[in-house]
Amino acid sequence: MSDPTHLSLAEARDALVAKKLSATELTKAHIEAIEKARALNAFLTETPELALEAARDSDARIARGEARPLEGLPLGIKDLYCTKGVRTTAASRILDDFTPTYESTVSANLWRDGALMLGKLNLDEFAMGSSNETSAFGPVVSPWRRKKGDGFDDAKIVPGGSSGGSSAAVAARLALGATATDTGGSIRQPAAFTGTVGIKPTYGRCSRWGIVAFASSLDQAGPITRTVRDAAIMLRSMAGHDPKDTTSVDAPVPDYEAAIGASVKGRRIGIPKEYRIGGGAEINALWDQGVAWLRDAGAEIVEISLPHTRYALPAYYIIAPAEASSNLARYDGVRYGLREKGRDIADMYEKTRAKGFGAEVRRRVMIGAYVLSHGYYDAFYVRAQKIRSLIKRDFDEAFAAGVDAVLTPATPSTAFAQGEKGAADPVEMYLNDIFTVTVNMAGLPGIAAPGGLGADGLPLGLQLIGRPFDEATLFSLAAALESAAPKIEFPQPWWTEAK
Repeated sequence: MSDPTHLSLAEARDALVAKKLSATELTKAHIEAIEKARALNAFLTETPELALEAARDSDARIARGEARPLEGLPLGIKDLYCTKGVRTTAASRILDDFTPTYESTVSANLWRDGALMLGKLNLDEFAMGSSNETSAFGPVVSPWRRKKGDGFDDAKIVPGGSSGGSSAAVAARLALGATATDTGGSIRQPAAFTGTVGIKPTYGRCSRWGIVAFASSLDQAGPITRTVRDAAIMLRSMAGHDPKDTTSVDAPVPDYEAAIGASVKGRRIGIPKEYRIGGGAEINALWDQGVAWLRDAGAEIVEISLPHTRYALPAYYIIAPAEASSNLARYDGVRYGLREKGRDIADMYEKTRAKGFGAEVRRRVMIGAYVLSHGYYDAFYVRAQKIRSLIKRDFDEAFAAGVDAVLTPATPSTAFAQGEKGAADPVEMYLNDIFTVTVNMAGLPGIAAPGGLGADGLPLGLQLIGRPFDEATLFSLAAALESAAPKIEFPQPWWTEAK
């Protein structure tokens, strides 16, 4: 067989079951690819020994005819998921030496179904960022390069954030798929930037237990893969009720893969006029093309209004930092993680948090503490929550009127280079979330799928937003887009020669 890292997750699954390939061979190929791709800085911790041990077990199971749904498939795990016995850092110095004694529910579900872990993937520190430049262990470099004449320029392109390690690893063929998390777009934006597929499921569809918290009412786990089918396969294993998570919904998990290829004829797709504000001509042209592709597939296109969209970004950047300031209060140097010596306990707290947290995390903690403080709570936090309710009502009304899904761009542009955004004004970076934050504010499912390449040779993505717990419809619609869109060829491994 040719290079097994070029297989999709579904293709690799079928090859393993047919015994055209062994799990050990598949895993070794990915381990070798990771070793050659360290210039991308996608992995924070590599676990080749654990992966090969699991692969040997998978080969034995396959030989006995006992293959599980993900048997022998090598995945990357975002380093926000606690993994028993394997260092988990959240890309922060404050958790540099933290090794959990327990496994997150989502990763445990994957191991239950036979998947194996190649290692822990880089991210923006505590998932706070849109470019994977805030990691305490250095930025991730996208495998994509920007066109310049007949070649490429020297700029290091960002893979999006916060799940930049996940998107880069999948696009560079270092893993068949990867877990990710999405608080305001951190699955969908990096997927769009790297030509991959990422789904943020409905809030409550996947357990948050064992995932390091950023903003608890917004965070949700999901996969990043190279195809829509692969995302459907992974999500079925990741999802499910968890009694350890009180926000986890006790509802059956459909066979999402069965939705791939289903007819979308008669589906009503809403096009929100308010989303025209955030993208340039290239993004709007892609959006129009996406409309045409779905119309050609038999969907009905209707214009809708989501009038409170314009308030979503400022409301999000009040609610998310407020919840972050509360969640991150536990990192004080007392029970685990970094501890700096101080004159007294208060001085120890201050020195530990000052050294352990990076600039972006400190900024958001301070914003969050401010909006929750006496005299400002009603003026900012309570008002932002009221706006959140109105945003959700906008979607509820659209769905009640018969809309099955909403089509929008995923990002306002193609990926940018490291250092190009946010250096002088953090708001410039926050604007990358303009198309995605409404989904988290309303607790809805959203999927990003590739739409082609921009003029700079970098990927462009489209987003579909669905009804609560109707991820199956999103998969069928995303598969229709995937079928119609130009096929994206992932980059050749230039990084093996990088210094």
